[in-house]
Amino acid sequence: MTLQTYLTTEELSNRIKYDARTIRERLKDSVLLEGVHYFRPFGGRKILYIWEKVEEDMIRGACVDSLIAGLQ
Repeated sequence: MTLQTYLTTEELSNRIKYDARTIRERLKDSVLLEGVHYFRPFGGRKILYIWEKVEEDMIRGACVDSLIAGLQ
């Protein structure tokens, strides 16, 4: 089993250098998907982000953008 790092919105904000409000209002549910990048423990309101999934998709997105730019 792989150890995962769970972050609050504020902790994620500090790591990726995006405002916490931006994460909550723009990224959540459009880029960051429930069940993939975050979950609600015990069915509550609190959200915990899975750092490894967020980081993986950030890097993958950057690689795809570079590839597309190289093809143009």
